[in-house]
Amino acid sequence: MTSLADIRQRLQAAESKQGGQTSGDNAIYPHWNMEEGGSCTLRFLPDGNDKNTFFWAERAMIRLPFNGIKGQNDSKNVLVQVPCVEMWGDSCPVLAEVRTWFKDASLEDMGRKYWKKRSYVFQGFVREDALSDDTTPENPIRRFIIGPQIFNIIKSSLMDPDMEELPTDFTAGLDFRISKTSKGGYADYSTSKWTRKETPLTAEEQAAIDAHGLFDLSDFLPKRPTEEGLRVIKEMFEASVDGEAYDPERFGAYYRPPGMPAPAGSSPAPAAKPVPAPAATPEQAAPAPEPVAEAPEPDTTPKVEEGTQKAEDILAMIRSRQNSA
Repeated sequence: MTSLADIRQRLQAAESKQGGQTSGDNAIYPHWNMEEGGSCTLRFLPDGNDKNTFFWAERAMIRLPFNGIKGQNDSKNVLVQVPCVEMWGDSCPVLAEVRTWFKDASLEDMGRKYWKKRSYVFQGFVREDALSDDTTPENPIRRFIIGPQIFNIIKSSLMDPDMEELPTDFTAGLDFRISKTSKGGYADYSTSKWTRKETPLTAEEQAAIDAHGLFDLSDFLPKRPTEEGLRVIKEMFEASVDGEAYDPERFGAYYRPPGMPAPAGSSPAPAAKPVPAPAATPEQAAPAPEPVAEAPEPDTTPKVEEGTQKAEDILAMIRSRQNSA
């Protein structure tokens, strides 16, 4: 089993280097639906994939807004999520373009809109439930979609030398309490923290693990696009920036807005499946400034608004700068 030292070593290496699918059940626990002032207590479990050092899996998605759907005159603006292949260490065609925008102050807002949005998939038990309408599924091992604010608290705590045992240990682990307040009109989770007292899993929790096993968290990440999938992602990005409507005939076999079925007669793309993800949570919506190298990632849902700078003007500025470089 992975040790706390292993995790610390991997986290330190990552710092030095820098300088899913859903099953249709209620396995995902929507902690963001808590009332302000509420809190819930979670007990994280290890990844069922023993090749993963961490007890979470990182997901990076890019949101592409479109001016409606082609052929539907009354359609509203739609949002399509595509995977950022930097998750797998590949070069992302979208971020390769967007990174250059941050060199121009007039393009920074546009760059933030198309920057990757991170979230982290965990699993475990809900020990104290703050949601009155939540129903524990038959398999009580839940999945948690954690945004950057809470994740940074978890990550920094793991580097604390006062934490002696891995918090996912079955006998000497720790619970994590998510507390929801507000700040500047956004949900704030900065007071979330590990509990101080170590507790073992209960007999019921251990029995659930024995009966159901642990999830392989990589099963809840998007599929890695092939070269064809990357080509489509780039074309979708360009169409989005140009202010076009989403074209089901061009893109429907690859990535689609939530709820849209694949075009009739189309064969599933080997590279990509639509990745239904929870809507942006209040936690993800809070602005979180970061260095340009890792560009800020406020996870507000981007909207195509009238009266803003036209996409063709922005593209003209970008291409002019590239040609003069």
